Amino acid sequence: MKTLVINCGSSSIKYKLYEMPEERLLVKGVLEKIGEEVSVLKHQPGAETIRAELKVKNHSEGLQWIAQHLLDKEKGVVKRIEEIEAVGHRVVHGGEGFERSVRIDDDVVRRIEEYQDLAPLHNPPNLAGIRAARSLFPHATQVAAFDTAFHTSIPQVCYLYAIPYELYEKHRVRRYGFHGTSHRYVARKAAELLGRGKYDINVITCHLGNGCSITAARNGHSVDTSMGLTPLEGLIMGTRSGDIDPGVIFYLADRLGYDLKQLNSLLNKESGLLGVSGVSNDFRNLLDAAAKGNNRAALAIEMFCYRLKKYIGSYMAVLGETHAIVFTGGIGENVPLVREKSLDNMEKLGIEVDRARNSATVGRQGEISTPDSPVKVLVIPTDEELRIAHDAYALASGAASLSRG
Repeated sequence: MKTLVINCGSSSIKYKLYEMPEERLLVKGVLEKIGEEVSVLKHQPGAETIRAELKVKNHSEGLQWIAQHLLDKEKGVVKRIEEIEAVGHRVVHGGEGFERSVRIDDDVVRRIEEYQDLAPLHNPPNLAGIRAARSLFPHATQVAAFDTAFHTSIPQVCYLYAIPYELYEKHRVRRYGFHGTSHRYVARKAAELLGRGKYDINVITCHLGNGCSITAARNGHSVDTSMGLTPLEGLIMGTRSGDIDPGVIFYLADRLGYDLKQLNSLLNKESGLLGVSGVSNDFRNLLDAAAKGNNRAALAIEMFCYRLKKYIGSYMAVLGETHAIVFTGGIGENVPLVREKSLDNMEKLGIEVDRARNSATVGRQGEISTPDSPVKVLVIPTDEELRIAHDAYALASGAASLSRG
């Protein structure tokens, strides 16, 4: 079954087309700069990259353009649009209403709309993609996969904030967590690699990219995660501050005159690695700058690893017994220094990293702990699109529903 996976951003559409259940990737691509004077499509059927430019006003036009390339007589991968029988959509926020991936109908669309206030930058373009795909592929089963769904298993003691309870009752102010599709994918892969059942593993998964989050999963189910009501909480990220004293916000407003818009920009776009280093939010640039003696770049790296280490230690306490720690995402998969620093001097907690294995494992799957390490340390490249494709295929094949996680 040909299964298309779509991830719509505010001005972009990322996509992959699979033959399922074989997991064979037929084509992938990204359409960028939607709504600008010149939009750019990078379409990759195999090793070749086809680059095209056109003015695309909205996501509906964008999907039509992508479909034309999928159907191209010379380099296309389908002969008829009806060959695409399932379409899986990444949706960032499902609130408390969605515990698993679901078939999309009018009621699901309405409920996703209700969560737009919780993800104003993400849910609207996600919905735009859903509406466009339902029109373009009316014959296909449309499926929504939610970043928040994997974390709906975390207990109330974890997801509530210590603020007046009425704010939760009336406005659902609570921790939701994000990157759930990635955490779910690597947690399941870790269980497979260690010869365990997917619900027979306690694992800490570290998704480290420009956005970063860490999750503790007990018996395969998320029980704590670092991101909160929004993706701002938790680890230090590329441009996001992560955890700070809320009093800092009042100080900046009262003493320095910051307004809400400035504070939002400061904490989401001007902080994190960029804010500390003054150099870049790209870890590769920070490593280069630190190697050349830039002290602030080195400090940003140290702070990033220290915050990650604190979370790993606290989540080991939450789990009681930890079978594995997993690193994924652009930084997690490609920067051995981060893995080394964040796990340094934790042998008494059962974590023993093999430095040679760690240094040699870049951009690929591998075990980087010593053979005798009680806690296994794994690098697993994430594949959120493949996870979504599996869910879409299962529901399109007739599954009544999916299990949570």
